[in-house]
Amino acid sequence: MKTNINITELLGEKAALYLDHVCEKITKDELQTPSKNSLDKVFGNSNRNPQVLRSLAQLYNHGNLGGTGYLSILPVDQGIEHSAAFSFYKNPDYFDPENIIKLAIESGCNGVASTFGVLGLNARKYAHKIPFIVKINHNELLTYPNKYDQTLFGKVKNAWDMGAVAVGATIYFGSKESNRQLNEIAEAFGEAHSLGMATILWCYTRNEAFKTEKEDYHAAADVTGQANHIGVTIQADIIKQKLPTNNFGFREIGFGKYDDAMYDALTTDHPIDLCRLQVANCYMGKIGLINSGGGSKGESDLVEAITTAVINKRAGGSGLIMGRKAFQKPFGEGVKLIRTVQSVYLDHHINIA
Repeated sequence: MKTNINITELLGEKAALYLDHVCEKITKDELQTPSKNSLDKVFGNSNRNPQVLRSLAQLYNHGNLGGTGYLSILPVDQGIEHSAAFSFYKNPDYFDPENIIKLAIESGCNGVASTFGVLGLNARKYAHKIPFIVKINHNELLTYPNKYDQTLFGKVKNAWDMGAVAVGATIYFGSKESNRQLNEIAEAFGEAHSLGMATILWCYTRNEAFKTEKEDYHAAADVTGQANHIGVTIQADIIKQKLPTNNFGFREIGFGKYDDAMYDALTTDHPIDLCRLQVANCYMGKIGLINSGGGSKGESDLVEAITTAVINKRAGGSGLIMGRKAFQKPFGEGVKLIRTVQSVYLDHHINIA
């Protein structure tokens, strides 16, 4: 796979900020970093059965990043999460589920993550051509007033029947429904593992109190890091998390357990250090952290996506799960964007900070 994008030029005046930084709080030597042998090193002595290891291998060894220890996943469940009309009006082709799968294949993704409906409708044609990740719960927006809850849309066995290698789920940590979601997904992940499927957890935070008059701490490094830590506790094999935008959430919101000294001991305000704290909360990188690509903003999408990929890789993360920036563009542009992001993980000059 070749791209004509110069990452340094694309980052512009911020290139040195992202490419030359060295993490001195939590060093790279303390991490389990992605490699072709990651699965053996991490899961070889775990309680995951051989079928789970095979499913993980299918995911990690597919596509343009196959065999590198990194992941590039196309997630498209926005038809439920954000409403279909709003998600697809920029490119109505994606009302047709087959085009979602075609985008993932053409882009060389490791896998495609979507709903029971999207993947089930095309399972016989594509389940053997690209790893399927079935997202088993969603926050639907047709209830009024809106609520922030995740509801199961099907059973794990349904995902297994259609040939999926993994199931994905979201827990809204901090929400009043989070304990129920935690119980549901822990049980679902246990069943998935028993059937031989891998598990991916969207570790998102939701609570009105997390947004203060001063700042929004839903993506604070300390808060999201703890969400990650709970996620790996229920044996998620891969953690999906938003890139941190700030820190000091526990302190500024005034809840949980924190000490001013812990912030100085573990991180700085550098974006790579903040993401490094997220990685550390995933058992020091033994459970892969994939950051989300975020929403589409038009012309700035390429720079934002590359920046996120550089931060994730240099922090010790395991890749990117990017949807809207790709599928809300014409097909060819979406393919090019995803492949350009993949080039960050294939570039040996961009190393762990």
